[in-house]
Amino acid sequence: MTRKRAIFLDRDGVINQPCEGKRGNRPPNTPEELQVYPGVAETIAKFNGLGFLVFVVTNQGGVGLGYMTEETLSRIHDKLENEVEKAGGHFTEIMACTHKPRANCNCRKPKPGMLLTLAQKYNVDLERSYMIGDRDMDIEAGKAASTTTILISTKGKIGHTPDHVSPNLSSAGKLIFKLEKALNNPIDNSILT
Repeated sequence: MTRKRAIFLDRDGVINQPCEGKRGNRPPNTPEELQVYPGVAETIAKFNGLGFLVFVVTNQGGVGLGYMTEETLSRIHDKLENEVEKAGGHFTEIMACTHKPRANCNCRKPKPGMLLTLAQKYNVDLERSYMIGDRDMDIEAGKAASTTTILISTKGKIGHTPDHVSPNLSSAGKLIFKLEKALNNPIDNSILT
C-alpha cells in the first residue's frame, strides 16, 4: 500500500485568528469567537485537490485548565469544519491535546505525539509531509516527526529553525506547490488557479 502525503496544521494563528485576552493572545473559547483567516478554507480545499490528507494538530490546554469543556471544543471544531466545507475542502481529522500545559503528556506539542499517532492511523509518509505552524513548538514537533516545516510568520525564523517561512497559509500553499513540483510529484496546475 502506498503511503500518503499529509499536511499537519496548527490551529490558532494559522487557520484562525487568536483572541485578545488579559495576558495577550489566547485561543477562542466559544464557537462565536472562532474567526477563520481569509483564504484559509480555499487553501485547504486546494491541499485536498493535490491529494494531501489534511490534519489539524492543536494544543488546547484550556480544556484541562477549565476554560472550556470538551463539548465546547467539539462545537468550535464543528464550526471550523463547516467553514472549510463551504469552500469545498475538508479535514481528514482534527486532533487536540486537551491536557494541562505541564501535564507532561506525549501528545502536547512540542512533542510529536499527535503527528505520529495520525501518521500511523492513516499510513502517512512523514518525510513527504509538512507541518505548518506559527510557534517554535510547532516547528519542533514537525522536525521531531521528520516532516518539512513551514513557519507562519512575518518576522522571519525562530529558535528551532523551520525549513521555510511564509506570511500566511495561502502563501504556504503556493510554496508547497512549488516544492512538490520541484520533487516531480504529480500536480494538477488548475487546482491552484
